[in-house]
Amino acid sequence: MSQPANAKIAGKPGSEPSARRRVFAEFWFYFSENRGAVIGFWFFVALVAIAILAPVLAPYAPNQQYRDALLSPPAWQEGGRWEFLLGTDAVGRDLLSRLIYGSRFSLFIGCVVVSLAMTGGVIIGLIAGYFRGWIDIVIMRIMDIILAFPSLLLALVLVAILGPGLLNAMIAIAIVLQPHFVRLTRASVMSESTREYVTSARVAGASPFYLMTRTILPNCLGPVIVQATLSFSNAILDAAALGFLGMGAQPPTPEWGTMLAEAREFILRAWWVVTFPGIAILVTVLAINLMGDGLRDALDPKLKRS
Repeated sequence: MSQPANAKIAGKPGSEPSARRRVFAEFWFYFSENRGAVIGFWFFVALVAIAILAPVLAPYAPNQQYRDALLSPPAWQEGGRWEFLLGTDAVGRDLLSRLIYGSRFSLFIGCVVVSLAMTGGVIIGLIAGYFRGWIDIVIMRIMDIILAFPSLLLALVLVAILGPGLLNAMIAIAIVLQPHFVRLTRASVMSESTREYVTSARVAGASPFYLMTRTILPNCLGPVIVQATLSFSNAILDAAALGFLGMGAQPPTPEWGTMLAEAREFILRAWWVVTFPGIAILVTVLAINLMGDGLRDALDPKLKRS
């Protein structure tokens, strides 16, 4: 007996890569319709390249001090020196070099925090949405308690308990951001678990673990990816805020929030030491948020225009 036509097509070599190419082409079509998202995406790519090539691009080591150039203004301002394009800080460190190396810390913070928050949030949300009952009630009440606190205040309390430092700050921020992933995953799982393909898999004898991880979870990842992008920018902002308050990365780490904390006493007579780190945080967070909007447009079928 001959096989069905669709089975023949599925069995053809190269059909799966072509299907993936079509999916990617459709994704890029909807993503590229948002001009801001494309600009944010390419800025993020440039930021990653800068972070990787920091030892090549930075003119000086981030902690190298030049005692003859304390609080030197930017090169284009009167009294500035061209070897220090964006000027120097209070101890003579090149501001441009510290900003370039600071991009590494910002990306590292975003990746670690989002990985921790998303992994834990997806697992907990998957369990709550699938089993429901008292498990769901207990988990969601704990998440509600966490969300009841202002995020920065809760992060400060956690860092105070764990101790100041970049690692503890990242753990605290991940805990603060985790409830968003839990609630989003739970809602998606509850919606998907009532669909026919899940019922068919359950009738066929699929185990709960298989249903959760192989059947339901892949269809819930779209909103989670968008939330991860937005949480990336929140992680950078919260880490900068903790660094500014002295509870995050500690001096002389070239982290943007820590740079702002070190420079706040010179804000009136050396505008560049606070302006450039602030602009770096602003532009990076804006680019990531724009990219997140584009991902939402591309991954949410309700927002796709015909």
